[in-house]
Amino acid sequence: MTKQKVVIALGGNAIQTGNGATAEDQKNACYQTAKQLAHISKLGHDIVITHGNGPQVGNIVLQQQLNQSEKLPAMPLDTCGAMSQGMIGYWLQNALYEVFQQEGINRTAATTVTQVVVDQNDPAFQHPTKPIGSFYDEAEAKELMEIKGYTMKEDAGRGYRRLVPSPKPLDIIEKDMIQSLVDHKFVVIAGGGGGIPVAKHEGKLIGVEAVIDKDLTTEKIAELIDADTLLILTAVEKIFLHFGSPQQQDLEQLTYEEALTYKEQGHFAPGSMLPKVEAALAFVDSNPGRKAIITSLDKAYDAVLGKAGTTILSKEACLS
Repeated sequence: MTKQKVVIALGGNAIQTGNGATAEDQKNACYQTAKQLAHISKLGHDIVITHGNGPQVGNIVLQQQLNQSEKLPAMPLDTCGAMSQGMIGYWLQNALYEVFQQEGINRTAATTVTQVVVDQNDPAFQHPTKPIGSFYDEAEAKELMEIKGYTMKEDAGRGYRRLVPSPKPLDIIEKDMIQSLVDHKFVVIAGGGGGIPVAKHEGKLIGVEAVIDKDLTTEKIAELIDADTLLILTAVEKIFLHFGSPQQQDLEQLTYEEALTYKEQGHFAPGSMLPKVEAALAFVDSNPGRKAIITSLDKAYDAVLGKAGTTILSKEACLS
C-alpha cells in the first residue's frame, strides 16, 4: 500500500467512555484508542491526530469557577483550552508509547499546543452557539448575563448554560512545526478541542473566548500540511440517509457533488454529522487527489484499507 499522510480526528468516545470522568478512566480510553491507531501506524503512514475536549474543558472551566477567589482568579476560556490540550495530549502520548512498545513500533508521539487564527469580525461572534461549562438556574443565569455579559440559554430542561461563539478556523500558527514533526516520523497530536482560538492584533496573538469546531480545525490542518487522507472518527461506521428511520440507507462512497447535495437537502444534523460532512467536503474540494473518510474508531484500520466507512472523493478521483 502506498504511504500516505493521514490526519485523524478522534471523536469523544476515543477519550472518554460512559460516565468515566476520572483521569484513570480517560487514560484507559486513550489506551484502547492507541491500540486502534497502532494498526494504522504499522502500515507506514505519516499520522497526525486531533481530538475533541468537550467534557474535559467543561470540567476545567467548572473547577476554575468553583475555586476562584481574589487570590486565585479563574483562568479565561482560551487558557482552559490550552490546559485540556496538554492534559489529553499527555494521555494519548503515554498510551501510544505503551502500545508502540508492545507492538514493536519504533515511533514516538509528540503534542503541539495549537493556536488557531480566527477573524474577530466573524459573524459567529454575534451569534454564540457552543454551550460550555456548568448548568445554572434562571436566577443565576440572569445574574451572569448582567454582571459578566454572558449569553445564556436553557439547555433541554437541565438548566441554563453559557454560549460562546464558534468562528471558522483561518490558519494554524504551528502548521510548520506540525509538518516538521511529521517529516521526522513523529506521530503528532495537534489541534486539540479545535485549537486555541486567537486573533491577530498589532503583531500579537490575542486569545479569544470561543470554541472552534474540532472537525473544521482538523480539515484546516490536513489541508495546510498537504495530507492525502482526512479520517474522521465518530460513533457510527458510515454516513446514513434517513438515519433512524425504516428508510435508513448507508453510504459507502460519494462524490463531492453527491455529498454536497445530501447536505443541502438537510440529511445531516447540526452539531452531529453536519460539521463532519462539511469538513470532508472542504478537504476534498481543496485538491482533487484528496479523500475523506467518515467511520467509527473500531473500523478505522479497515477504512484506511478501503473496506469500511463512507469515503468522499472528488468527481475526478472517482473517474480515474
